[in-house]
Amino acid sequence: AEGIVASIAATTGADGRPITPGKTTLVDLAAYTVKRHEPVCMAYRAFWICGAPPPAGGITVASVMGILERFDLAEFGPTAIDGEGGKPTVQGVHLVSEAERLAYADRDKYVADPDFVPLPGCSADALLGKRYLRGRAALIDPHRSMGTAVAGNLGGALLGVVPQTEHGTNHFSIVDAQGNAVSATTSVEASMGSFHMTHGFLLNNQLTDFSATPVDARGQSVANRVEPGKRPRSSMAPTLVFRKGADGSIGDFLMATGSPGGGAIPQYVVKTLVGVLDWGLDAQQSAGLVDFGASNSPVTTLGGEHPHINTTNDGASDPLVQGLKALGHRISLRAQPSGVNTILRTRTGDVDRLEGGTDPRREGVVLGDTVRP
Repeated sequence: AEGIVASIAATTGADGRPITPGKTTLVDLAAYTVKRHEPVCMAYRAFWICGAPPPAGGITVASVMGILERFDLAEFGPTAIDGEGGKPTVQGVHLVSEAERLAYADRDKYVADPDFVPLPGCSADALLGKRYLRGRAALIDPHRSMGTAVAGNLGGALLGVVPQTEHGTNHFSIVDAQGNAVSATTSVEASMGSFHMTHGFLLNNQLTDFSATPVDARGQSVANRVEPGKRPRSSMAPTLVFRKGADGSIGDFLMATGSPGGGAIPQYVVKTLVGVLDWGLDAQQSAGLVDFGASNSPVTTLGGEHPHINTTNDGASDPLVQGLKALGHRISLRAQPSGVNTILRTRTGDVDRLEGGTDPRREGVVLGDTVRP
């Protein structure tokens, strides 16, 4: 291990090559500490949803789901359901996208490395409180898109917001014979990371996950600004779902899911969770369902690579596209890079089984003791 660490420092610092040298030293690597944080968990209907805490994206997923709990999403499930999840409805996409705008607005303002920028109230409770999310949900007009949301007023230090782009990752979900479940998302930030490699490891380029500017146009500090020793904000959102126990506590494991996809990861995870928990889709249907959602901008994305979306003449003949436009959404039909991988625990009679689903948009695969490539 010491040899690998020394090689990392030597590789990043090597000059005279076409790859820009880095500044990482052995002293930096020696000072790095692995920190264990408790997951962010939220009760949602008959389930508990648990995800990665700040600076990762689990709090964004939880915020979206907490807002959506105020709506009867089952009423707005996909139509003509097939192996690819069917056709999403206008109101289903509208409600989910509006909830995401609100959650992304809060994330962009408040979420960063909590060791440097504490969350309001110094915990996730303020952002995920039932009363607060009820107020956020009340901002959603079922007949009109809000376009761009404003972050909630949670007091504390004045923080600014600047636009930020994020890139790709990988995800895997595993459940073993004893029922232990893992949902893991990894990243080198972008394809090939920093382009430095040592001992088979591609070194990451995560510095670009910080805000490139420390203050916004009004001179207010940005929570995700660069600081020494700080961890950058990430959209990665590996997620575990459990059934509620009889006493309302976390019960039996139900689902492991997650996705690559940069800043859109929370949208892909939310789509999958809603697909299973509200719309009754199976693991494969929810992974293959049309990608849809929004960050905090007037643009709502519909994955134009999906066969259920008619992209001809910019969706002029697609009822979902036109229905959303009638509600004020600006639609992007850009192909989506999601890579959802899901394991779902199902029960038939007294028999439990594990069901896998993988996103057809990438090269994922489902494997198990009864499944072979």
